Amino acid sequence: MARCIQIEYSPPTIASHNFGGLVATDLQDFSSRLFKAADQLWTNTDLRPDQYAQPVLALIALRQMEAKFEQVHAALAPQYKGRLKPAPEDYQARGAVYLPEIARFSRLLALPGAADLGAELNAAMKAIADNNPDLAGVLPQGYAGLPNDVLQELLRLLAPLKIEGDAYGLIFEYFMGQFASSYMQKGGEFFTPASIVRLIVDIIEPYHGAIFDPACGSGGMFTHSAEFVTRHHREPSKEISIYGVEKMSDTLKLCRMNLAVHGLSGEVRVANSYYDDPHKLLGRFDFVMANPPFNQKEVDHAKLVNDAGAIDARFPLGLPEINNANYIWINLFYAALNDKGRAGFVMANSAPNAGGSEREIRRKLIEAGAVDCIVALGPNMFLTVSLPVTLWFLDKGKTNGAREDQILFIDARHIFRQLDRAHRTFDPDHIEFLGNIVRLWRDEEVEMSAGSGVRMAEAFPNGKYRDVPGLCLVASRKEVESKDWSLSPGRYVGVVPGETQDDGEFSEGLEALQEELEVLNLEAAQLQARIAQNVAELLTP
Repeated sequence: MARCIQIEYSPPTIASHNFGGLVATDLQDFSSRLFKAADQLWTNTDLRPDQYAQPVLALIALRQMEAKFEQVHAALAPQYKGRLKPAPEDYQARGAVYLPEIARFSRLLALPGAADLGAELNAAMKAIADNNPDLAGVLPQGYAGLPNDVLQELLRLLAPLKIEGDAYGLIFEYFMGQFASSYMQKGGEFFTPASIVRLIVDIIEPYHGAIFDPACGSGGMFTHSAEFVTRHHREPSKEISIYGVEKMSDTLKLCRMNLAVHGLSGEVRVANSYYDDPHKLLGRFDFVMANPPFNQKEVDHAKLVNDAGAIDARFPLGLPEINNANYIWINLFYAALNDKGRAGFVMANSAPNAGGSEREIRRKLIEAGAVDCIVALGPNMFLTVSLPVTLWFLDKGKTNGAREDQILFIDARHIFRQLDRAHRTFDPDHIEFLGNIVRLWRDEEVEMSAGSGVRMAEAFPNGKYRDVPGLCLVASRKEVESKDWSLSPGRYVGVVPGETQDDGEFSEGLEALQEELEVLNLEAAQLQARIAQNVAELLTP
């Protein structure tokens, strides 16, 4: 029996990470000012926020592209003498976007005040796309007619910073998050908070192989996978290949732009993952990561079976009988993995305990031995919804090993830093600590570079995995069966000593009602926005 201990989850202060002289607090302030400057486009033009997001994000991307371009150019220059010059392919091979002179940020910044900056930016974006096939059709051409003073202010804010590393990537990420928080109505479809993506990546460990996200949004799963590979002293371009599906064409453009900012490329397609299979996913991928839309309704089941009535092979566990797509997504994730593949994805908090046909699908998944780890997250971790969620992790590679009959449950609801009244996040040491629990269970080497050592020493003093009340527990398949195939960590890990065990059924019922209310509120907000837009269009002369 493991010794009961009390673990203090005190929120740390903001880490003073240094990005070429700019610390995290400065970066946050800069990003905030940049977003406010961009908001001038809403005030001073007739653009809606969803129309100006891409032009502003493209400017941020351009600044990062030039920073990377300059680094690669300096490295290539000694290899070329006289009239010889590096070709675009030379830059692209080193993870940089080739920038012709007309598209250099420095040139645009130096233009005289009387220049038509909108037209110049349109020409710059076209020149980039002409020289970099991966960005064809991605970069915006909507700068003509935008106020020169607003565009100049955005360029001015970006100009003075000379930052090494991925600070501009962080700015890009921050801006997308702020945009999602302020204007997006459907949490999870557009932007997944970075700390949650990092936790998913840390647990599935995508060191090498093909990565698939069938609801890829703005591409955070891909960029953080590349960061993971870099952190472990490998080159992402040589170690991982990227495949994505996104049904919204504008969001897919953001994804491809985000990949370019991070020196990545991949096969990302516009398609609807319910009905389309552009990557022939069956058994193909080493890693699957996704944050699919929660509790989506009205999927046409008739399109998921063939003319003979057989269910598509992408749904090997069977289709749910209810009007909810959660277990359709789970089928897709499971089917896409090869025989050693791992998956990590976000699920609505009601999914681990869903009954009826969903419970039957869950039973099949558990009996297949592929369920690896389930992590419960508390509320307010997402930008636009407050409900708690659960992270699911699958591992087909464990089905023939010592852990085949086991599932690791982690309750992370008490681990977070409070950002403001309505939002929480994981700090790097939180992510490392949770990832280390999984690594200990897998008998892998733990990581300590992010500062999780104190928590690790307190929770696992012998450096070996053990069940810790209120935090983690390994359950056998028989134990899971005895709890009606529930995958809710709260049913297994218990509580921290000194706390009172609540009524599990009451809590689950209340969470399910809260989740349903959140969904209804989101749908109402979407409908309200659609009505307002339709009325505005009708009244426009």
